[in-house]
Amino acid sequence: MQGKRSPARRPTMKDIARRAGVSESAVSFALNDRPGVSDITRDRVRRVAEQLGWRPSTAARALSGEGSATVGLVVARPAATLGVDSFFLQLISGVQEVLAERHLGLLFQVVEDVEAECAVYRRWWAEHRVDGVLVVDPRTDDPRPALLDELGLPAVVTGGVPDPDAGHPGLSTVWADDAGAMASVVGHLHALGHRRIVHIAGLEGLAHTERRIRTLRVEAAGRGLSGVRSVTTDYSDAEGAAATRRVLGAAEPPTALVYDNDVMAVAGVAAATSLGFAVPDDVSVVAWEDSALCRMVHPWLTALSRDTVSFGRTAARELLALLDDGPGATVQVPLPRLIERESTGRARA
Repeated sequence: MQGKRSPARRPTMKDIARRAGVSESAVSFALNDRPGVSDITRDRVRRVAEQLGWRPSTAARALSGEGSATVGLVVARPAATLGVDSFFLQLISGVQEVLAERHLGLLFQVVEDVEAECAVYRRWWAEHRVDGVLVVDPRTDDPRPALLDELGLPAVVTGGVPDPDAGHPGLSTVWADDAGAMASVVGHLHALGHRRIVHIAGLEGLAHTERRIRTLRVEAAGRGLSGVRSVTTDYSDAEGAAATRRVLGAAEPPTALVYDNDVMAVAGVAAATSLGFAVPDDVSVVAWEDSALCRMVHPWLTALSRDTVSFGRTAARELLALLDDGPGATVQVPLPRLIERESTGRARA
């Protein structure tokens, strides 16, 4: 078995003192902006600290070697789309339930992109802010697992397909079978006679988005369907509605639409109705994430349902296992279940 890589060593005040040629007490005075050292010494110490990448510890527990009693979660998505996304709210609820049992805190941050997310991990590691992290939205070409492995920061990747050749033994994976879920949706629509299906997908480059798109193509090819395609969006209601208007405005509009979340599906129903399309008489609609929204619109939406709160609990438990020096693990959550409601019906001839 491949051994766990030794974590990179954080620079200490002793390292700064040795490099700057001063005592550790002088370093402490300089970095804490206390009197007792000259301005020249203070400037030299701060320059050396910057060169070494030193950051002050923000937790008293870290100073005593007991850890920070906090885990981190960074989301690299447009902030405007998170407030209406039920998935993340439920995921965090499940995570928090488990962390509360161990009196652990959750440090949450939203950033613009993965590069900024990696910068947050480096800063948290240097400042002893977190003991481990939960990683969401795996990418097809993802730099985060290698970085976290290098830092020796325990992490659980949620939503990624396990890769036995990845070489990250200190990381765990909690994943859902997106391919199987998409296959069940296509099978349901195909049985209803639908041959022109458009998938209003989420963000391009996300591993689960690419899996859903790829599975849709495979399922369509296996059934001899040529009028099937995917359109990527940012998960927002605005882009969901705009994509709906574009595809329904085509010369041969689709007879079924599959949305990657509940928010876009609800916005899509409104957009279709405004164009004179009846749901499901003219176009059937399926939402990927079931939620209360799917039962607040008319007609009620056919949707893929899963226990997202339980998903969060599972991810948090796997992270706690890593913090207890357990080995990395791969856990598959139950396949999302397709709940048939009023928004899907037989395709018109």
